[in-house]
Amino acid sequence: MRINIAPGREKNGTDQAIGRSRGGLTTKIHMIVDALGNPVAMSLTPGQQSDLGEAEPLLEKVEPEAFLADKAYDADALIQALQHRSITPVIPSKANRRVQRKADFALYRERNLVERLFCKLKGFRAIATRYDKLASTFLAAIQLVSIVFWLN
Repeated sequence: MRINIAPGREKNGTDQAIGRSRGGLTTKIHMIVDALGNPVAMSLTPGQQSDLGEAEPLLEKVEPEAFLADKAYDADALIQALQHRSITPVIPSKANRRVQRKADFALYRERNLVERLFCKLKGFRAIATRYDKLASTFLAAIQLVSIVFWLN
């Protein structure tokens, strides 16, 4: 017999991608978006987990020419991994970086496609509020909405 568990804890041996952050219990949706703003690869993590940790696993699923990301992804290890795979990193340097890297800000302007995709995604109430307890069900809902985006 299993006793009730706290949100985000493992249920039947699997993590449910629910974690504590400033806003309470949250889940982060990580996505790679193509040049047209369509979702290509996605994953879920608990709200307190860093964005940087999901970059390489998602990038293994695609072969992009360039990787456009915000300052949260400015890490030497990720940039070296991108350059090793011949992917152009378009990531602005953090303000506290000693040696500022140059970024192609003309290309970086295209990152708004990611923000617009998340805005459209949050238009679906079940995703914006995460109605589903199981991470697999929540990810399936995101994938279903992504299919709708691909068809439009």
